[in-house]
Amino acid sequence: MSNRYPSTALEGLLRDARLEILPTDSVAEQVHAHVEPGRTVTVTASPAKGLEATLALAEQLSERYHVVPHLAARMVERAELPDVVARLTATGITEIFVPGGDATPTETTFTNALDLLLELEELGRPFERVGITGYPESHPGIDDDVIVQSMWDKRRYATDIVSNMTFDDEQVGRWLERVRRRGIEHPVWVGVPGPVDPAKLLKMATVIGVGDSMRFLRKQRGVFTRIALPGFSTTRFVHRIAALAGTERLGIGGLHLYSFNQVEKTEAWRREQLAEVAALRQP
Repeated sequence: MSNRYPSTALEGLLRDARLEILPTDSVAEQVHAHVEPGRTVTVTASPAKGLEATLALAEQLSERYHVVPHLAARMVERAELPDVVARLTATGITEIFVPGGDATPTETTFTNALDLLLELEELGRPFERVGITGYPESHPGIDDDVIVQSMWDKRRYATDIVSNMTFDDEQVGRWLERVRRRGIEHPVWVGVPGPVDPAKLLKMATVIGVGDSMRFLRKQRGVFTRIALPGFSTTRFVHRIAALAGTERLGIGGLHLYSFNQVEKTEAWRREQLAEVAALRQP
């Protein structure tokens, strides 16, 4: 382990890392078995399974965890948003994440994340924290100029930014510098691919639905390639993010671990890393 950054920064990132899961039938059991109560767990939204799967899982986990459901704008019916808000707040959920999502919008759904954020504003900002997406690297379907403008437009309705998965710590640093120069001050949760098995990742793509699987594979083809490459290491990447976290102006709020439902393996890795940090602090 490098001594280029304080072990306390790495320890904080690992201790408070958020765990992203997909709403499948077995994932709640995995979370209860391997994630200690009180941790932050974020629940994605799948067009194939519908928003109900996300809401139901969020409710199921909310008694033991700080749960952050994804309200993918294009999956949310405009007329149903007040009921969705009431349902989540009734279970004590105080934070949501609002991406645009991969679903095709209809005349009755929201068209994009800003559209939904504006409606939440009309409802009196019912959640204490609201996350929006950040893109350290170019998005295959969205122009960079549009991404920059979108974040600027959404900033006043959000409290946090969650970065898309990336494998380049230097790119993360450059992107954060640009974000701060634009005057956006929200804490950023840096998206990190967990130490997943590529074969299981491919299987996970089939679990989330046939139509979704094709979109997932097209969007994440680089993910499969780069996770499988022997040169990439989740551990090394996280250590480098810890070095960036020592630069206060970059405003790194923490880590957002993409588990792809390999919960046991991701959490075992996190605990191993915490144990290594603790060992370094011994005289």
